[in-house]
Amino acid sequence: MKEGVIDVLMYIFSSYADQDENLPEDRDGIDEDLRAAGFEATEIDKAFEWLDGLAEVEDIPAIEQSSSSIRVYALQESQRLSNHAQGFLYFLEQSGVLTPQLREMVINRVMALDTETEVDIEELKWIVMMVLFNSNENHDEDTLMHYEDIVFADQPAIFH
Repeated sequence: MKEGVIDVLMYIFSSYADQDENLPEDRDGIDEDLRAAGFEATEIDKAFEWLDGLAEVEDIPAIEQSSSSIRVYALQESQRLSNHAQGFLYFLEQSGVLTPQLREMVINRVMALDTETEVDIEELKWIVMMVLFNSNENHDEDTLMHYEDIVFADQPAIFH
């Protein structure tokens, strides 16, 4: 099975996000589960490094910006995030799903992937959800489910 880091992360998130009772006690248990699922050891190790970085990225200071501010992407960021992906992040920010700080965390995690290729929208959606579920911001379960509906919706959400 030739899978990348993002595939391992998606597997971890989809397998363990809602299953506290089935979550292995330690990293070795998760590693064992991932190997049993067919993932390669190097990709598993890179996924754990990515997750460690996700925990560290919480230390990004709060970003003060005007509501009319626009994020300008560096060349390397633009090479990983297409205009469509950048527009999607802008939509999530304007919809209140992402704060400027969470947007920066998402971009940080995109850039931390061990790839030189562009991240597609589906992968970006998974990264957004991983950042949201792991953020220290106060999100209750209903809010996270609402955000999940927005992020994974085929069409933009309508707000009343």
